[in-house]
Amino acid sequence: MEAQTVTLVQETFAKVKPIAPQAAEIFYSKLFELDPKLKPLFPSGSEAMKSQGNKLMTMLGAAVAGLSNIDALIPVLQDLGKRHVNYNVEASHYDTVGAALLATLEAGLGDDFTPEVKDAWSSVYGTMAGVMIDASY
Repeated sequence: MEAQTVTLVQETFAKVKPIAPQAAEIFYSKLFELDPKLKPLFPSGSEAMKSQGNKLMTMLGAAVAGLSNIDALIPVLQDLGKRHVNYNVEASHYDTVGAALLATLEAGLGDDFTPEVKDAWSSVYGTMAGVMIDASY
C-alpha cells in the first residue's frame, strides 16, 4: 500500500472522528438503504445502534491507525473476518459496506472528499475487506 494512500486515509479519518456518532448514523442509514435485508444482522433499538456505531468507529479508527504497520494489522483483520462469519455476514455484504462507507465519508467530509480521497479509501477498504474475506470463506 502506497504511503500517500495511507496518509490521505489517516488525515481524512481524523476529520471524521469529531463527528463519529453522526458518521456512524449516516453509515447505518446508508447501509440499510442499500440493502434492507442487512438490518436484522444488527441489534434493534436506538441505544443498541448507538453502541454498534461506537464499535464501528472505534474499529475503523484502529484499522486506519494500523495502516502504518500493515503487517501487524493483517492478523487483526483476519480474526475480525472470521468473527463476522458468526454474525451471518456473507462475502457479498462487504461490497455494500464499502459503498456505505464511501457515502458516509462523502457526507462527512464534504468538499474534502476529493477523487483522490475516494480512490485512497476505495483502495484501503478493498485491501482490508479482501483480507477479511480470504480469512473467512
